[in-house]
Amino acid sequence: MEGNLHLYPNTGSAVEWGTSRFRPAEERPVTGLCCGRGRRLERQVRTKAPGYPGVYGMYDTQGRLLYVGKAKNLRQRLLSYFRTRSRPPKAEKIIDQTQRLVWESCGDEFGALLRELELIQTLLPRYNVSGRPGRRRYHYICLTRPPAPSLVVSPKPLAHALTCYGPLTLRRRSEEAVRRLNDWFGLRDCSNRIPLHFREQSELFTGELSPGCLRWELQHCLGPCVAACSRQEYHAAVERVRAFLDGRDPDLLEQIRQRMHDAAAQLHFEKALALRDRLVALEWLVARLRLLRRARSGPAWVYPIEGWDGRQRWYLIQHGQVRTVCYAPTTPEQWRDYRQRCRSAFRSKVPSTEGWTHPGEVDSVLLVAAWFRRHPQEQQRLLLPQQTLQLDSHPPHQG
Repeated sequence: MEGNLHLYPNTGSAVEWGTSRFRPAEERPVTGLCCGRGRRLERQVRTKAPGYPGVYGMYDTQGRLLYVGKAKNLRQRLLSYFRTRSRPPKAEKIIDQTQRLVWESCGDEFGALLRELELIQTLLPRYNVSGRPGRRRYHYICLTRPPAPSLVVSPKPLAHALTCYGPLTLRRRSEEAVRRLNDWFGLRDCSNRIPLHFREQSELFTGELSPGCLRWELQHCLGPCVAACSRQEYHAAVERVRAFLDGRDPDLLEQIRQRMHDAAAQLHFEKALALRDRLVALEWLVARLRLLRRARSGPAWVYPIEGWDGRQRWYLIQHGQVRTVCYAPTTPEQWRDYRQRCRSAFRSKVPSTEGWTHPGEVDSVLLVAAWFRRHPQEQQRLLLPQQTLQLDSHPPHQG
C-alpha cells in the first residue's frame, strides 16, 4: 500500500513519517512543507527549503506519495527539479504531478541515505525502484549435496546444500559465473536422474557407458556418469571450488589472466577472448562475495560524523548494518547509556546465510558498503568500540 499524506496534528507543517532507527532517539528533525504547482511551488522551495542534509517526499493532488529522495543540500536538490534543460525525464514526470513537497532534516548525508532507504521500504513510493521491497529479487549460489555436487543458482538457500553463497542480485550474471566455474573445475550440471558411475565402480559395469551430454567430450566435465573420474578426484575438484568461493584461493583469477595473455601473445585470439569472458564473469562474482564476507565477518565499528547542527553522531555498525545511532556522549549519564547501546548492538553473532534473506537487511548492507566504497577516506574515521570507551573521562564505578 502506498503512503498517503498525513499532516502533523499540531502544526500541519509536514508529514508524519514516524521515528527512525537511523537517528538519535532524542533528535527532533526539522520538517517543512510547500504546496502548489509549477512556478508557485518553485518560489516556495527557493524561500523555505533549507541548505542542510535531509530526505524529501513528493505527493500528488490526492495525497499519494510519488517519490522519496535524499539530499546533501535540500534546497539545491529540490530546485534541480525545476531546471527544465538539465532535469531527466523521470524528474519532469514526477514534478509535473507534485502538489505537495515535504522534507525532513537528517544530521548528515550518511544518515539521509539510510533514512531514504527506510522510507522507501516503509511507504512504497510509486516512482522509487531501488530499495523497494519486491523490486529487487535475490538469489543464492548453492553447492548441492553428494555424491557428485555441482553449483546451481537458487532463489533461496537449498535445505540440503553443502553450502550457499549470497544473497546476490543480477541472476543472469550469477548463472554465467556458475556455468564458467562448473566448466573450469569439471563439475557436472546435469539432472540428478542421470546415474553416476565413478571409476572405482567400473568392474560392476557390463556395457559401455555413454555420457549424458557433450560437456565431457568438450572436456568441461570430469565425467562421473561414464566412470571417467574417481570419487576422490571429483571431491577434490569440489573442494577447489569451495576454496575459490570462500576466498581461500585467490590464485585462480591470476591463472586465467596469465593464460589469456599467453594466448594473445601466441595470436590465439579466440581462446584469449574466451578466457577474458570467463575472467570478467568470475571477477564480478568474487567482488560480490568479498563484499558480503566483509560485512558478515568484519569487526564492529563506530562511525563518528559531525552533523550540520554541530553535533557529532555515532553510528554503531555490525555485520554491515547500522544497528543504532546516538549523539557523542559527554555526561556520565550519556556514557552509561552508550555502554548499554554497545552491549545491545554488538552482542549478536555473525548471521547465518539463511538469516540474510530479508530484503531490507540486504539492501542496508549493500548501501553501507557502497558508501565506504565511494568515500574510502571515511574508513579512516572508523573506531572500534573499545577505542570509543577509552574516550570516557567518567569511567563506570567499580563496586
